[in-house]
Amino acid sequence: MQEEIDLVLETTEESMQASVGHLQRELVKIRSGKASPDMLDGLRVDFYGSASPISGVANIKVEDGRTIVIQPWEKKMIAEIEKAIFAANLGVTPMNNGEAIRIVIPPLTEERRKLLVKQSHVAGEHAKVSIRNARRDAIEEIKKAVKNGYSEDAGKNSEEEVDNMTKKYTAQVDAILVSKEKELMTV
Repeated sequence: MQEEIDLVLETTEESMQASVGHLQRELVKIRSGKASPDMLDGLRVDFYGSASPISGVANIKVEDGRTIVIQPWEKKMIAEIEKAIFAANLGVTPMNNGEAIRIVIPPLTEERRKLLVKQSHVAGEHAKVSIRNARRDAIEEIKKAVKNGYSEDAGKNSEEEVDNMTKKYTAQVDAILVSKEKELMTV
């Protein structure tokens, strides 16, 4: 019985860690006015019939603090890459010179910064909901185990451990959001 509870606790912690990791990946995509190749993570282009990441069909580099240069390995990929960037609605306009694609990141207005902060808080709230769902599932499993003969004291201790995990990962989400807000609001 204890092995089952340990497995529930381990699975719950992994789920909570995954929620925090997902939040971090989502926040990387929210641009802060600085050029970063990470903005293009997740964008896919059609490369000989299969959806490939842009980094798999081109070199991506940051030329200066506000410019990303995408140098496709094959010239015919320029149109596909441009299409993917437009479809992703990143709020930037790619410029094509026939050889490479340049993306100039415009400076953020105060209004846009506030909008991006709201967007990051929405992503943070999704992460917290995911953490709370993992908590709920774990508590249900522990209560089932108690009904099936697991010690009530051990069950309460396990529930307390799940609550502590929930607090720990929720605090991590809050810290990440504070950091992102600070990054976004810095001019």
